[in-house]
Amino acid sequence: MRGFLDANVVLRYLTGEPIELALRARQIIDTEVELVLTDGTLAEVAYVLMQRYGVARAVAVDSLITFVRKRNVSIWRIDKDTILQALHLCRPSGRVSVADAMLWAAVRSTADTIIYSFDQHFPSDGISVRQDL
Repeated sequence: MRGFLDANVVLRYLTGEPIELALRARQIIDTEVELVLTDGTLAEVAYVLMQRYGVARAVAVDSLITFVRKRNVSIWRIDKDTILQALHLCRPSGRVSVADAMLWAAVRSTADTIIYSFDQHFPSDGISVRQDL
């Protein structure tokens, strides 16, 4: 059996709030069931942790890294190691958002390693960032 996780389940698991939902999240996550996250879900969780809960960027990213490393967690269509690299790219940097790091991971996971972006700080490790054709 395999199931996708919504950001709200991951957030309850990571924050422990509210306690009733946090307990239910643990019952879902701390199992042998294969759980799948999308890169968009990871970006949403990071955003909510930092914006709504006021969690420092490094702490939020470290929480996601620990979560992604869980044995029963996989990332939809992106290699787990690439996602972990992406999280490490944005952890120390206020310039690289988690959403951009997830986009970098998606591009890195394909044969087409070109991204068109006007962002001067878009991570370019292993991909080609272009502003024109």
